[in-house]
Amino acid sequence: MRADVATSALEDRAALERSVLLVDFRTPPAARGWQVAEADAAGVAAHRELRQRAFVEEQGLFAGTDLDGTDDDPRAVTLVARGTRGAVLGGVRLAPVDPAGPDVGWWAGSRLVVAPDAPRGLGAALVIAACARAEQAGVLRFDATVQDRYAALFTRLGWRATGTATLGDRPHTAMTWPIGRIAALAAATKAPLGGLLGGFSLGGPGWVGDDGAPVPGTDVIAACDAILPAMVERDPEWAGWCGVLVNVNDLSAMGAAPLGLLDAVGARDASFAARVLAGLRDASRSWGVPVLGGHTQLGVPASLSVTALGRTHRPVPAGGGRPGHEVRLTADLGGGWRRGHTGRQWDSTSTRTTAELQLMGSVVARTAPAAAKDVSMAGLVGTLGMLAEASGCGAVLDVAAVPRPPAASVGDWFSCFPGTAFLTTDDPGRPVAPAGPASSAVCGELVPGAGVQLRWPDGSLTPAVPGPVTGLGPATVLD
Repeated sequence: MRADVATSALEDRAALERSVLLVDFRTPPAARGWQVAEADAAGVAAHRELRQRAFVEEQGLFAGTDLDGTDDDPRAVTLVARGTRGAVLGGVRLAPVDPAGPDVGWWAGSRLVVAPDAPRGLGAALVIAACARAEQAGVLRFDATVQDRYAALFTRLGWRATGTATLGDRPHTAMTWPIGRIAALAAATKAPLGGLLGGFSLGGPGWVGDDGAPVPGTDVIAACDAILPAMVERDPEWAGWCGVLVNVNDLSAMGAAPLGLLDAVGARDASFAARVLAGLRDASRSWGVPVLGGHTQLGVPASLSVTALGRTHRPVPAGGGRPGHEVRLTADLGGGWRRGHTGRQWDSTSTRTTAELQLMGSVVARTAPAAAKDVSMAGLVGTLGMLAEASGCGAVLDVAAVPRPPAASVGDWFSCFPGTAFLTTDDPGRPVAPAGPASSAVCGELVPGAGVQLRWPDGSLTPAVPGPVTGLGPATVLD
């Protein structure tokens, strides 16, 4: 009995020691003395009081008041830092640059202020929060004019100086926050292609960079797209619909009339496969393109791949552009964000008639531009970069001229899958065929060089895609 007790005691002690080793007795880090959040009406008023005291009464940067048109802009956002007892310790304002104009994705931060007794690091926290909030709003350019004595702080936070300015007889530095959303999307979706596809003929000379490929010796165009397995699993009917949509778009961008589709479906059971095929069947009927055959596999992870065949005697290449060509976007702005895919997938097609879908899909064939490409998973800017790369040049996109639905921010619209949208290039002034319910506008040009730059209403250019998108290189266009 004693031995058993002693053994039990030793085991209990060992267990206790093991438990003690799992406990962290270090002093926990001190909690921040503030919390940054979007201001309510009281927070906005408190921020304005801090501004008045700092910028008008103490620094004399403004006479009487620092209030301006941005304060009246309903799109303006004020972020404030509140202390543990709720008092506003500082704040910052951000809004579209033009208070009276449309939101073109160009915002500015301003009126950054902290109370004299505010904790150290509060100003930097407000700047970081403002950058995050601007990107959340779909902004692609975020600027600020900063007193020179604070320029080093902004530089440490990743901002770049773009010029100088004078405000209230005090030197300021014009700065911008680099937003890499577009370049990151292009790199994630398309950058590996050059290395992966080396050694393939890819449709032959003149067709590098196209989503469809001419079948040698025929007038047939073939295209193939797979839907992301996660999307098939999450939204099988929509995946089936999109399997048709993206393939028809690929054919349409080359000026081909769709002939038929082949599908390969993987599903865990017959019930799930039926949901994928239901979406594919509905889309097939809507576009008037038959499903000719395919393959179905049950008892496997969700997957969907669709192959499309079309016909044209005059295919339009993606690599037919040249410096000096106008860039035009033709896009269906109807509809809205697909439920569950807000900011990523725009659904204009599911409510269109067959006649409308076919009219929009035939616009490239009826216009016969020098180059064309449908906007796909790389987004509008990434797709323009691919067209420019295949054409051996660069591109400039005029942000304010791009047709865009009111419900989509610039950042989302420039990076989403937009449903039906085609980029075309040609000599200035060339006529364009009617596109039915789609909107069409010249919104840029091809230029010498590489990559894509965004042109803003003030005429300045900012890099969006710094160089070639895919690494596949230019197509060799046959005369």
